[in-house]
Amino acid sequence: MHIRLILLFSLLNFSLGQAQPASQTIKGVIIDGQSKYPLPGATVMVLNTSALLGSTSDETGSFSLRQVPLGYQTVRISFLGYRERIIPNVLVTAGKEVSLTVELTEQMITAQEVIVKARRDQTSPVNELALVSVHSFNPEATNRFAGSRGDPARMASNYAGVSGANDNRNDIIVRGNSPLGLLWQLEGINIPNPNHYGALGTTGGPVSMLNNNVLDRSDFLTAAFPAQYGNAIAGVFDLNMRTGNADKSEYLAQMGFNGFELGAEGPLSKKDKARTGGGASYLVNYRYSTLAVFNALGLDLGLGTAVPQYQDLSLKVDIPTGRNGHFSVFGLGGLSGINLLGSTMDTTKQDLFGDENQDMRSGYRTGIVGSSYQHHLSPTTFYKLTVAGSYTDQWVTTDSLSRQNWQPVRLEQTRHAQTKYSINGIFNKKLSVKDLFTAGFTLDWFTFSLHQNRYEPAAANDQSVLRQSGQSRLIQFYGQWQHRFSERLVVNGGLHGQHFALTNSRVIEPRLGLKYQLNDRQSVRLGYGEHSQLQPLTSYFVQTPATDNAYRLTNTSLDFTRSRHLALAYERSLSASLHLKVETYYQGIRQAPVDPTTGSFSMLNAGASFDLPDNDSLVNRGHGRNYGLELTLERSYQQGFYFLTTVSLFDSNYQGSDGVWRNTAFNGHYVVNLLAGRAFKTGHRDNTFNVDWKLTTAGGRYETPIDYARSVRAGRAVYHNEAAYSEQLRAYFRTDLKFSYRLNRRRLTHEISLDLQNFTGQQNVFTRTYNNRTQQLATQYQIGFFPVPQYRLLF
Repeated sequence: MHIRLILLFSLLNFSLGQAQPASQTIKGVIIDGQSKYPLPGATVMVLNTSALLGSTSDETGSFSLRQVPLGYQTVRISFLGYRERIIPNVLVTAGKEVSLTVELTEQMITAQEVIVKARRDQTSPVNELALVSVHSFNPEATNRFAGSRGDPARMASNYAGVSGANDNRNDIIVRGNSPLGLLWQLEGINIPNPNHYGALGTTGGPVSMLNNNVLDRSDFLTAAFPAQYGNAIAGVFDLNMRTGNADKSEYLAQMGFNGFELGAEGPLSKKDKARTGGGASYLVNYRYSTLAVFNALGLDLGLGTAVPQYQDLSLKVDIPTGRNGHFSVFGLGGLSGINLLGSTMDTTKQDLFGDENQDMRSGYRTGIVGSSYQHHLSPTTFYKLTVAGSYTDQWVTTDSLSRQNWQPVRLEQTRHAQTKYSINGIFNKKLSVKDLFTAGFTLDWFTFSLHQNRYEPAAANDQSVLRQSGQSRLIQFYGQWQHRFSERLVVNGGLHGQHFALTNSRVIEPRLGLKYQLNDRQSVRLGYGEHSQLQPLTSYFVQTPATDNAYRLTNTSLDFTRSRHLALAYERSLSASLHLKVETYYQGIRQAPVDPTTGSFSMLNAGASFDLPDNDSLVNRGHGRNYGLELTLERSYQQGFYFLTTVSLFDSNYQGSDGVWRNTAFNGHYVVNLLAGRAFKTGHRDNTFNVDWKLTTAGGRYETPIDYARSVRAGRAVYHNEAAYSEQLRAYFRTDLKFSYRLNRRRLTHEISLDLQNFTGQQNVFTRTYNNRTQQLATQYQIGFFPVPQYRLLF
């Protein structure tokens, strides 16, 4: 297997063309960070170059810098009356022009004011109203960090307070919360699960549909969100798609873990090519599964003999309508399917998802398409309206294999579908240099068809667990005010409201954020917010047997699960490239659905397994609490070297209807991440060889112990529910090592990498199970050594 892998990687390592001028173009647009209006006359400089490289923005705020040397560059932007901004680590390659959208903050000038000095922009969020518990990330980080596989969710697991659920999926756990508490947004619209092999109501999957080649700088929030975010209690991925190149056509070809990939972008018409940053453009990218290739190479995917198939498409069309208007169309869609067949399973190989006693066939598809229009009514006022539609379809068929003849017998069949239509409106008014007011709404109207049948041998027919079709709507609205008391002190206040028509539930949530700049290097941040979230849609329609062939719906009165977040952070710039952050938080959760009688069940643990709970007659009487301390020490990429250290100490507990406080399924008590990388220039000064390393160690998760005697009698795993989540798995440890080489040629760039994930072959426990064939308890392990080669061509 290793010989075949080396041969494959060697075939990718070729070079074309001859040495070429080491330069490229940096262009973009400069706008006011609060009003989003263009700033003409701003000065843009590339620092630390042998020749003076500078430009000024035109009346549309656009600028262009040509003949910029290849490699990582630092760009400084200044404008009279605004804070200077320095953007480090702008990657310039031969195969693609660089496009930047730069937002500047207006200064408050007073006689006694201590002006905050410009510092390198490494941590500032895209959303300026997010003051605490927010991480801004560049899609390049999903390629740079070892083990990320180009996936935003896997990359985010490196942040303090965040961990991955397991190596096989990209579900992420934020401060001890279930992955179901995460909200995905794309271009301001709430979207369904953007992952292959997902499910309605879940937030993760083995492979992401989101393509880092089309994403722009985005935010990831972990607590005390600003008022514009709702229906989430754990975290928010606020993702933006970049615009295509409006001046010239550019292309991409890539092969790696996420698929065979082709991408294209460029101007919609030839006449727009001459307009820097001002013309209409398109961006499209398509991927097709490559995991069959990995399987043929003998790499263990943890799927036994099963071979997953998937494909996805991303697109965006951007059309400026003059200085005051902007129109765009965006889309994302994916198809995936897999057959996990116990009838053909090789029992000598580990299969983390299949069961040797069952044949399971499943599929998932989702599509999102939308359009938005933004218009400036004046230099200080704009509105934005976005309309979108999405469709999600999930199906699973499970057959039990007879012990006598191993013939399939229907066990369960599930088919869930949802169509959603969304409207999002934003009104933004910069009242003065001190005050900003924003308000908005989101209307999600959706139809659904939910069907789940389970075969009961004793009844000799199918029993309907779930059978419901209908429609409902969720209305969200908000208003928030930002007041800058001085250059040092900024305060945000706001309200968020929600109304869910299905249960006639409504809630009003206050939000507060504060930032105090102690000096030009230190700041203190505080955030408070009340946050609420609906239950997974299927939970409302679980059927309770009433009489023969009759059922009642006993979950339709479930209310929002509610929580209070309080976060306090201290940040310090130790140097131009070294940043320290210490943050502590507390989250109190109430109204979590639990059983009506004494028991240990709580919906706060939903998402710990692949299936959502189907408990009926639930009541909103459960509680939960999460609290912890986080430390981040980061050296941004400078002089060819970076490192990131995050330490998270936390405790996560819940209380069921029995009143007992227990560990949640996501409590690990600690997570430590160490990442570092070094770039070496080879040959010409524009080619680099990179080595990136990552080490993760974390406390083991908690599981409910298996009752062995009852499991033998039942022929399946039976659990000690009275001792729920009392058995802790062994601590997790993993190291990743990534090698990559970037080779620039005339008007094209080759990028070749080999990511050796878990390169020490550590056996991390996945779960404890009961094997009915051997009648023994067994330990399943996560994926072992897993090399991921990738080749990318930009031209």
